[in-house]
Amino acid sequence: MASEVNLQEFVAGFILEADEHLHSVNHNLVLVSEALRAGRLEPRAVRELFRSFHTIKGLASMVGAGPIVDISHELEGLLRTADRAGGQLSEVALDLLVKGTQVIEERVKSIPKVGVSGIQKISSRLIQELIHLQSSDLPKTKPSAGQDLQLPKEILSSLTVGDREQVLQGLAAHRKLILVDFEPSPENMAVGLNITTIRERIHKIAELIKVAPHSAVRAPTGIAFYLLILTELNLEDIATVLGVSGNAINEVEVKEPVASDEEKALLSILEEDDFEDQTSSTESESASVRVNIRKLDEVLERLSELIVTRSKLTKITEKMSAKGIDTRELNAIVSENGRQLKRLRTAVTQARMVSLAELLQRLPLVVRGLTKDLGKSIDVFIQAGSAEVDKAVADKIFPAIIHIIRNSVDHAIESKTERKNSGKDETGVITVHCEDSSGTALTITIKDDGRGIDREAVARKSGQPVANKNEELLKQICTPGLSTREDVSLTSGRGMGMDIVKKTLEMLGGSLSLSTQEGKGTVFILRVPVSITIIDVMSFISGGQVFVAPVAMIDEILEVDPTRLSLSPSITGHGPQPRLLSRRGETIPFLVLESVLKNQPEQTIPSRAIVVNQLNGAVAFGIDRMLGQQEVVIRPLDDSLIRTKGMNGATDLGDGHPTLVLDLASLGAEYASTAEVHL
Repeated sequence: MASEVNLQEFVAGFILEADEHLHSVNHNLVLVSEALRAGRLEPRAVRELFRSFHTIKGLASMVGAGPIVDISHELEGLLRTADRAGGQLSEVALDLLVKGTQVIEERVKSIPKVGVSGIQKISSRLIQELIHLQSSDLPKTKPSAGQDLQLPKEILSSLTVGDREQVLQGLAAHRKLILVDFEPSPENMAVGLNITTIRERIHKIAELIKVAPHSAVRAPTGIAFYLLILTELNLEDIATVLGVSGNAINEVEVKEPVASDEEKALLSILEEDDFEDQTSSTESESASVRVNIRKLDEVLERLSELIVTRSKLTKITEKMSAKGIDTRELNAIVSENGRQLKRLRTAVTQARMVSLAELLQRLPLVVRGLTKDLGKSIDVFIQAGSAEVDKAVADKIFPAIIHIIRNSVDHAIESKTERKNSGKDETGVITVHCEDSSGTALTITIKDDGRGIDREAVARKSGQPVANKNEELLKQICTPGLSTREDVSLTSGRGMGMDIVKKTLEMLGGSLSLSTQEGKGTVFILRVPVSITIIDVMSFISGGQVFVAPVAMIDEILEVDPTRLSLSPSITGHGPQPRLLSRRGETIPFLVLESVLKNQPEQTIPSRAIVVNQLNGAVAFGIDRMLGQQEVVIRPLDDSLIRTKGMNGATDLGDGHPTLVLDLASLGAEYASTAEVHL
């Protein structure tokens, strides 16, 4: 007797696949939103949205996630109606799609905590709005009057209005409409050529409109495939890329339409999923595999243990050499093991990376929802390039970015009337720029063209003098509970936000800075590590204690000549006393690291200095001795009781004793500003 199937076994898989489809949904919602503002259609994105919600509904039904099934069903119905209208969606429809997507995301994220049976039910009001919209508010326009496509009936009869709109847009952009006729055969199979590989190759060079099977006498299975594509390549290049005969590729002839009953039949729309629904995919399923992040965490933890073990082995080898034992062969093995672990580290790290462009693609939708309530008009531009970040870092910085964006929308960007009166464009602009300059750290810049931060209002609310420096202003706006709003809105005014952002970045070993100009706008700069677990560091001794600092943070290491040092003319009070160090014709602040960490006056001038670059310029820290460079595992200092300014975490260098990881950049910024050094 077969045992009863435990659907809970599929819940983890459901969460992973639902996340993947929701990612696609957000991407396509952004495309639809941009098209709507530009006054054009995006039929392909509408169709992909329909497929995603249809798949989510099926997956949710399999694991018994009833509320997700209910909302997905209504969203799917809304999009089916839109697809029949050639991809047309109203502003109201798009708002409901965004809201419905957020509802599904919230419930999928809640499953690990509450289980499938504990998923919150969907608001009946939202369901009724979707039902009402399907029957009344969507555009009921007829198909666009387009060209008459000279295609085989097998594929022409399957084209929806959205497909035809997609074709017309491609032709208007001077792209060629190409029909590929692919026949599976033993010869093709022998070289790995099948319908799946053909589709994969097409996605690299063209836009796939439709796939349709048709009868083929010569094909072993009796079935061949028509593939309708849009591309800028010529026929010979297409044949070369696909690996098929040139006879199988033809440019589609386009004629002016002729109104007839036959044409109406050819424009009939499929009610449910067609063959393309069964096979459509923008990426090869066989080229990727879904892995739960906890499994990658486990792999990283095992790798961390290997790195610590290698450090211990290196220490033992050094002790043996000091005793006169010949360790040349052992040193060679240790060195090779180090190279192997570094390659393994790179592979594991890459597996954990997520694209920042994909992470931030939801921001325009977030801003759209906020501006709808505030009556403002704001464009969001994201410039992320190919920057990537570890999944653990991404999960922490995204809410921080949302906090800043919300503040920009609510506080910074003016109303349309106010912007017009001040000579600005009625539409505000928020730009998010990401740069990976070192390979170990990211710089994320969030800029708006709003009114700037009101320094006097912040000073009144914080009970402090008006901040003249940006560093002082940042401290004030990061005061817990501070808000310049007199009322509480859906966007902000709850007295929380920037203090959380600052703490989040500091917990990651990053930093936050800002610059603002009245009437011009505000810029926030977030610096975060790409990964927070395994990094390359330089180890050194200061005050008889061993410390390490990330290699990416260090600009150079200098020999210190006391005669090249001079006291700053602005030294006041006690504690660490900044001096000025002459370096290649310029002067930079010089601080004795031991004095900075102990907050005491310096006793002697060290013989070495580590130079770091931070936002206010270079700063040199005097140390006793350099030890060398190595790869280490960082353990964050999550306990707020033991967390100290300038400490990123702790590591084990192989001797079994914890070694502190210093954030020299933040120490430099802290002491350079408080010392009031005037160069």
